[in-house]
Amino acid sequence: MKKKNIKNKEENNWEEKVVQVKRVTKVVKGGKKLSFRAVLIIGNEKGQIGVGVGKASDVIGAVKKGVADAKKHVVTIPLTKYFSIPHPINGRSGAAKIMLRPSATGSGVIAGGATRTVLELAGIKNILAKQLGSKNSLNNARAVLNALKNLRTFPETARTRDIQLDQLY
Repeated sequence: MKKKNIKNKEENNWEEKVVQVKRVTKVVKGGKKLSFRAVLIIGNEKGQIGVGVGKASDVIGAVKKGVADAKKHVVTIPLTKYFSIPHPINGRSGAAKIMLRPSATGSGVIAGGATRTVLELAGIKNILAKQLGSKNSLNNARAVLNALKNLRTFPETARTRDIQLDQLY
């Protein structure tokens, strides 16, 4: 019984933010069918982040589907002790390109749009980001997720190169 309560507490600390709600139409035989598309980002501010999309005939249904989709695509990222990323990295999704660089302590999240939301919900507090190519918020959010997914820690890099950790510095 206690395990269920702990699991519920873990699920409750997910924070979700709606990045975009768009009204989309589909042309059918009888005319136009309206529906809504919601882009959501969920994160626990401890290194786990997910981006999801939901489509439904009402906004609330689209948001619920978006949350479910985001929970399916959760990624765990490595954070440094200063709540930054270990090294500079680029990400890509569609035409959207993103450049992420670790930043000095106290500089904050220097980013805009969906990129800022993703980084804040991931728990990153010191970073510099630049969106290149596209202004599409869904593709930019997915590009950030792509970049964060490809981050490597120092122990992982030392293991793949078959060298000692102190030789890496």
